[in-house]
Amino acid sequence: QVQLEESGGGLVQAGGSLRLSCAASGGTFSRYSMGWFRQAPGKEREFVAGISWSGGSTIYADSVKGRFTISRDNAKNTVSLQMNSLKPEDTAVYYCGGKVPGSSPYVISNYDYWGQGTQVTVSS
Repeated sequence: QVQLEESGGGLVQAGGSLRLSCAASGGTFSRYSMGWFRQAPGKEREFVAGISWSGGSTIYADSVKGRFTISRDNAKNTVSLQMNSLKPEDTAVYYCGGKVPGSSPYVISNYDYWGQGTQVTVSS
């Protein structure tokens, strides 16, 4: 059983940056593809970014492409999301998720493990 814990959220002005981290424990982290999702108030959880088990492949939602970067360190059992040029519409609770490779990274139900989320608020 894998446990995930996000950190790094906070309040930032538009145009600023934040780096989110997700620490994994209790399992073999390198076996899992990882993803970042977010959920704004009154909206459904949406895909933000994904990374393969090796870190060799990454994908992004169009809304964050060019501004966000996902990375992982399998030696430290962590996955990170560097967020630059933040916009007020990026305000949400951000979640990291882990899944077995081979299924679509965009589908929430494909993820077996989730963290509790970290709040990101971008002021205008």
